[in-house]
Amino acid sequence: MDVIAAANARAAAIAPGEPGILRMEVGQPGTGAPRGAAEAAIRALRDGHPMGYTEAFGLRSLRERIAGRYAQHYGTTVPAERIAVTVGASGAFPLAFLAAFDTGDRVAMAAPYYPPYVNILTALGMVPQILPCDASTRFQPTVAMLEALDPRPTGLIVASPCNPAGTMLAPDELAAIARWCHANGVRLISDEIYHGLSYDVPEATAAAHSPSAIVVNSFSKYFSMTGWRIGWLVLPEDLVRPVERLAQNMFISAPHVAQVAAEAAFDCVDELEANRATYRRSRDLLLAGLPAAGFDRIAQADGAFYIWADIGHLTNDSPAFCARMLAEAGIAATPGVDFDSGRGARFLRFSYCGPEADMAEAPARLRRWLGT
Repeated sequence: MDVIAAANARAAAIAPGEPGILRMEVGQPGTGAPRGAAEAAIRALRDGHPMGYTEAFGLRSLRERIAGRYAQHYGTTVPAERIAVTVGASGAFPLAFLAAFDTGDRVAMAAPYYPPYVNILTALGMVPQILPCDASTRFQPTVAMLEALDPRPTGLIVASPCNPAGTMLAPDELAAIARWCHANGVRLISDEIYHGLSYDVPEATAAAHSPSAIVVNSFSKYFSMTGWRIGWLVLPEDLVRPVERLAQNMFISAPHVAQVAAEAAFDCVDELEANRATYRRSRDLLLAGLPAAGFDRIAQADGAFYIWADIGHLTNDSPAFCARMLAEAGIAATPGVDFDSGRGARFLRFSYCGPEADMAEAPARLRRWLGT
């Protein structure tokens, strides 16, 4: 958020005709909701739909469409009764954590990690257990890491594709972790919000491999609906009623109009796939151009829209480095410190979900700035 504010201030101060700021710090699609989703919301409003509360788990028709995606995309049967529509993935995580864990429970995750995992767990009185990972495991956990934990954690969070590294667990790796967690009484929470945005590794869902896993997903990334605040959970049988009660008390329901739009988004595949193709091209431009600019220690960017770069050969202070890069090169990127409190000062994250032309320009600007 500090980088966004600094980039906004810098952009406002640019004189007409000067080069603009290349926005590579924000983790949201550069496109808006698909046209069909927006039109569905417009129709509902024009028809005078009252848009009142829905059931806590959301519109039945939307939950059935989500269930249909699991059948079509993964070949996995997920009953609509086990699907909870939530106020974005951000609303899904507190529900999942509160239902699955108690105060003092340890929940493991790989570093680097999405910062709200740690912050929400800590706020709820749970204990994040960080698994230091590196390029040798593609910044993902392994069963061997889990076997070495003594005592074993109560839960494990995995993300594939992950934010910030963009790496993925291969289907057999996710299946092995899911089976290990189920067999050892470790509650698996699988963050799958970047599904749909993968390029080299097939997508798999933990729901296909463990009856006790919780799956978190969202309409924010692939469906390009960040501000609509609409996500979902796939719940195991034993947590359906606890999560429903929590949702009733904490949120009542996700916004009705957003649910209407989300249901229509499933019919916008051509537009969504065109967005994905743009991200792939932008990723390829950066993977080809960044090494020549001095950023040659890059995580395997399998999915999402991020590149996680080790800049330890350039600096051990990524916040200061990113501030200089914004001021001197006009490129906004996110320091790694929030994603890894231990080693994040030597990493930064580039996001490539902005305009494709900006992503093409970024390596040349960086080469000029660093003199490479």
